[in-house]
Amino acid sequence: MEEKVKNTDLAAYYFHQGTNFYAYEYLGCHETIRDNIYEYSFRVWAPNADSVMLVSDFTSWDNGLQMKKNLDSGIWELLFSSNESLIGKCYKYKIWNRGNCYYKADPYAFHSESLTKTASIVSNIDGFSWSDENWFKYKTSLLKNRTKKYYNSTPINIYEMSLGSWRTKNGDSNFGGANYLNYREIADILTPYLKKMGYTHVELMPIMEHPYDGSWGYQITGYYSPTSRFGNPCDFMYFVNKLHESGIGVILDWVPAHFPKDAHGLYEFDGQPLYEYQGYDRMEHKVWGTRFFDLGREEIQSFLVSNALFWFRKYHIDGLRVDAVASMLYLDFDRDPGEWVPNEEGENKNKEAIAFLKKLNSAVFAEFEDALMIAEESTDWPMITKPVSQGGLGFNYKWNMGWANDMFEYVESDPVYRKYKHDKLTFPMMYAFNENYIYPISHDEVVHGKKSLIDKMYGNYDDKFSLMRAFMTYMMSMPGKKMTFMGTEFAQFREWDYKNQLEWFMLDFPRHKEMQDFIASLNNFYLANKQLWEIDNSWDGYEWIEPNESNWNIISFKRKAIDKSEIIIVVNFSPVTRENYTVKVNKSGKYEEIFNTDEFCYGGKGIINGKNIKTSQYEEQSGEKQNYFNINLPSNGAVILRKKDGMVRRV
Repeated sequence: MEEKVKNTDLAAYYFHQGTNFYAYEYLGCHETIRDNIYEYSFRVWAPNADSVMLVSDFTSWDNGLQMKKNLDSGIWELLFSSNESLIGKCYKYKIWNRGNCYYKADPYAFHSESLTKTASIVSNIDGFSWSDENWFKYKTSLLKNRTKKYYNSTPINIYEMSLGSWRTKNGDSNFGGANYLNYREIADILTPYLKKMGYTHVELMPIMEHPYDGSWGYQITGYYSPTSRFGNPCDFMYFVNKLHESGIGVILDWVPAHFPKDAHGLYEFDGQPLYEYQGYDRMEHKVWGTRFFDLGREEIQSFLVSNALFWFRKYHIDGLRVDAVASMLYLDFDRDPGEWVPNEEGENKNKEAIAFLKKLNSAVFAEFEDALMIAEESTDWPMITKPVSQGGLGFNYKWNMGWANDMFEYVESDPVYRKYKHDKLTFPMMYAFNENYIYPISHDEVVHGKKSLIDKMYGNYDDKFSLMRAFMTYMMSMPGKKMTFMGTEFAQFREWDYKNQLEWFMLDFPRHKEMQDFIASLNNFYLANKQLWEIDNSWDGYEWIEPNESNWNIISFKRKAIDKSEIIIVVNFSPVTRENYTVKVNKSGKYEEIFNTDEFCYGGKGIINGKNIKTSQYEEQSGEKQNYFNINLPSNGAVILRKKDGMVRRV
């Protein structure tokens, strides 16, 4: 259903068909003003309930007002009139089933209480004055400039963050929720910081309402409510608008796989399983202690697809990173033999989930062609980022979690033994173009004893910093989009702690300030040089120079743009400086160094090369002439070069 449904009978019909993608305009609480009288319609889907009452600040919290059930739809309704506005008032639904009583928040509420308070709040989210039209014109222009052959030939460099622990009031702990900054305060600080640091997008860990900070936002009770921890819905609109005004996109983490068992939430909403799967083989995720959405049920499809589109429509967001996709796709996900039932073909594929994800992505791209739909999917499920029309799931990006795991294992190892793990550097190119990848250094990799990125690096204090600079340059040069978690940019040693802000005081120490400066330079170098992002989905944009220098822990390769211009990347993952290191090239002439991780300003030793690097020739065994030049390659360092007549910018 592509247009809004005003007729309530049709809205209910499409809701039960799984095609009401404006379900939030039908269900929930909505205000209408007629002749100075405020009218509020309340609708809630609770087909198994024996009775539903509206309890609130403006009725009674004990008995409230009886709602009327539409027997055909299982939707309970009430029209409430008031002489004054009820915006900001709290309410819940009191649901009776077989003699038992349940107080439930509104699944479609636009505003909700937070933390220990659990009521829904009457809200009107229309009327915000948006001023991000230039951002949308810019996105449209990027879409027009893409080539069909090279998908999304634009730079994407994402800063992943937790709003509650990026910064706090006076740097104090957020335990208990006392020291959160407001959405507006965060936006005013964050926007110039991201711009200076060279990030194109920010990705927020879930900001939908959730009662427990320790879930990091992934156990949601209010899917249509931006959390009140940081302000009201208008405040969050300001946040998005502020970032868009400065050319920064906003991506939200979104959780359609599961929901928590909080008493006021979706859990057994009308006294028995409703939003969750009915069968015990699929109902619950034991490790997370949550319930799986019944993705085969049409009303749940309307709820979730409407919710995804809601954030694009109402809050102007630019993309969704879909959490835990693997848990949706596999019937045996985190289940032992005997705990799951195969599908009718005897396989472990969840066909309802597959159909849902295709429906979701088809609906999003039908309305928002420039959306980012990103799958966090940890297996080798095929065609995650291929269009639905081609048999894929329809996402346009997928986190490359295999690359992250391989690379962390590599940089944590003693350099003496890295030659036995050289394939960790080269193997990712064997599948680099199977999907459209984002290379992630995510929040999951810097918690629970996994260590921060800087602390993953092998070696002494200085070695860690030089190796991290080399690693980050390698990552930014790989074919695919990029993402790093907050705090990585200034090499915070402490693992991420959701209760406390980042250790910004570390910037008082030279190595950490130098790393922040380095990351800013590297990010802006990436943005300025199209060879690093214009062809991310094809071998046309990548060419090995020397992939097999395992004894020296060195790799070298080229990145190319659509206009055939190219740059050369040489990375030394060894703590040994290589003087007069030979780099083979196709073209003779003069080359110049345009980026070096070992510059003094980044905390390096100053082993750099000049702007007049001349080529020589030698004769190979085949008799062919090979052009080459020699450079000094710093220990734990990376060098980027170009032929002097190339069009590459140095930042």
